[in-house]
Amino acid sequence: PIAPWSVPGQEGADAQALAQARAALPALDASDAAMAGVLAALAGPQPAQALVRSDRFVRRFVATVDNLSRPRASAMLWPVHPTGERFTVQELAAEGGTAIAQANSARYGPAVALLQRLDAAELARSYRQHYPLFQQAYEELGYPQAYFNDRLVAVIDHLLQAPEPQAPRVRLMPVRGQVPSLQPWVRYEFEDAQLEALSAGQKILVRIGPQHARLVKAKLRALRAEIAAKAPAAGPEDAAPRDQ
Repeated sequence: PIAPWSVPGQEGADAQALAQARAALPALDASDAAMAGVLAALAGPQPAQALVRSDRFVRRFVATVDNLSRPRASAMLWPVHPTGERFTVQELAAEGGTAIAQANSARYGPAVALLQRLDAAELARSYRQHYPLFQQAYEELGYPQAYFNDRLVAVIDHLLQAPEPQAPRVRLMPVRGQVPSLQPWVRYEFEDAQLEALSAGQKILVRIGPQHARLVKAKLRALRAEIAAKAPAAGPEDAAPRDQ
C-alpha cells in the first residue's frame, strides 16, 4: 500500500471504525443506491444525477481509472455521461490547418464545475469508507493480487504529467472503406505525433483546454495528498463480502 491506514496512537480507533464501515457496506452488485446517495451528498443531488452514471458506478469508476493511462478508455464504461455537444475545431486562416476550437472547452464546463465542488477531504473519506467495494471490482478486472489504491495513485500521477498545449492542431482522418462516416467529429487526431501518442486520460486533459486541465490537476493533487496521507487498509485479501 502507498500509506498505512493507521496513524500513531490511533490504531485501535481506526481498526474499529474500519470494521464498522465494512459491516455496513452493501454487496458490490447491490451498491448502486448507496453510491448514488454518497455522490448526491458530495456534489448535490441535481448535479450528481445529471452528470454521473449511478448504475454499476463502482465497476465503472475502477475500469475507467485502470484505462486512463492506456491508449483507449471506452466511453461506454465511464462513470460520467459524455458531453452532449460535439467536438469542435477552427480553421487557421493565416497559417493554414485546423486546431481545436477555443470554444470547445465550454462543453466540459459542467463536469469540471462538478469536480470543483467536491471537497478533497470528504471525497477521500468516502472513498476509504467504501474501499472494499472498489478493491473487489479491481480484483474482478483480473488483478487478484493488486491493490487498487496503488493503481489510483499511479494513474493520478500519470495524469498530472499531461501537457497543456494552447489550441493544438488536429487533422481529420480519412474514411477507410466505401461507407461515409456519419460522425466526422470523432475522426480527428492530433497533428503532433507526441500528442497523438498520449494515453486516453492525458488526451482528455488536452482536449478540455489548459484552463480546465489546471483546475482538474489541482483537484487531483489535493485528492492524492488526502489518499496518500491515510490510505485504505483493505488490500486484495480484505475486500467486501462476496455477492451471494
